[in-house]
Amino acid sequence: MRRDMAGSDENNPGVIGPENLQGGLLHGGVGKFPTATTGHNRRALSNVNRNNIGAPPYPCAVNKRGLSEKFAAQMANMQQQKLEATKNSLLPEDSTTVDVEDYKAAGDVPMFVQHTEAMLEENYCMEEVEMEDVVEEPVVDIDSCDKKNPLAVVKYIDDLYDFYRKTEASGCVSPSYMLQQFDINERMRGILIDWLIEVHYKFDLMEETLYLTVNLIDRFLAVQPVVRKQLQLVGVTAMLLACKYEEVSVPVVEDLILISDKAYSRKEVLEMEKLMINTLQFNLSVPTPYVFMRRFLKAAQADKKLELLSFFMIELCLVEYEMLKFPPSLLAAAAIYTAHCTLSGSRKWSKTSEWYTNYSEEQLLECTRMMATFHQNAATGKLTGVHRKYCTSKFGHAAKTRPANFLSEVQD
Repeated sequence: MRRDMAGSDENNPGVIGPENLQGGLLHGGVGKFPTATTGHNRRALSNVNRNNIGAPPYPCAVNKRGLSEKFAAQMANMQQQKLEATKNSLLPEDSTTVDVEDYKAAGDVPMFVQHTEAMLEENYCMEEVEMEDVVEEPVVDIDSCDKKNPLAVVKYIDDLYDFYRKTEASGCVSPSYMLQQFDINERMRGILIDWLIEVHYKFDLMEETLYLTVNLIDRFLAVQPVVRKQLQLVGVTAMLLACKYEEVSVPVVEDLILISDKAYSRKEVLEMEKLMINTLQFNLSVPTPYVFMRRFLKAAQADKKLELLSFFMIELCLVEYEMLKFPPSLLAAAAIYTAHCTLSGSRKWSKTSEWYTNYSEEQLLECTRMMATFHQNAATGKLTGVHRKYCTSKFGHAAKTRPANFLSEVQD
């Protein structure tokens, strides 16, 4: 019996024709096919409904249809070519656009569609993060206004402060050097520096002189044992050396002897000067906190009030022996941060300040907490020289600013 290759044998209904093969594959058929197929039921392939309603919903079935309006709207929002390429690479080569919503409605989403959605969602989240980064606080170029000022050395300023950072350790001393001293202690050091701050104020000396004086005292005491009765002599001699290095008009030796209540002779001062300068090997060029204060205040765009309060904070630290564990640059940054928080009533460290100081807010918290405590206790006890100095109108009554108590309780 000859079989018609274009359809099924009319006398043998079990023979599978192409039209049944087409319909079965579209329904994902892997089991039994329809058993009743007659000649007058055959239809042209163009008339075959490829999405018969009665077809069983096999998991691997992929409905080939045009792009739905909802999915088209979603895809229109994905404007980046990278996302389109990611999606297309995950779809089968011979498939047309897949309507994900139809699969979700049927509760049956193929694995590659799920992976595509996950990738799109992840990339969309990355887009949102990138958009947030764009609107972050910008870093201000604090030197842009000084490009025509030759004294600002804008071309070299960054290199200068990189050098200061590398060499600041050379001007630091061990925070436990007092253990080597047999006749003096840190309390005596505090009394000496508190007194020198008042002397510095009465002589109306430059700010740089005070910071260099304290640095010379600590560096000398770190390597040279000193008896108690000569400690004040070390102080006035250190101030004499600092004045010779920083000041235009240097106080004469007799003025320093007079301020010391004539406790020492001119000869003793000059002999101590010789001993000190040789012990320090004539190295007076060290970066003190003042060097960093000027740069960091510019980065903070500080007004006069913030500037005076910042210097009040750091001078309180000069008296405290325990603050020797912090490098000068960190002390300067922490003083400005503490002053800013005190005036604003909240914790805030700008991106510009963080960029130019190279210190994050977290790195300043320990030092800031200690400064806030010193501020609270500045008017109490015996060492009140800094507080009295900054209670004057010349220094804007900075010491009368209400302490930021919330900073003393902050944790690292």
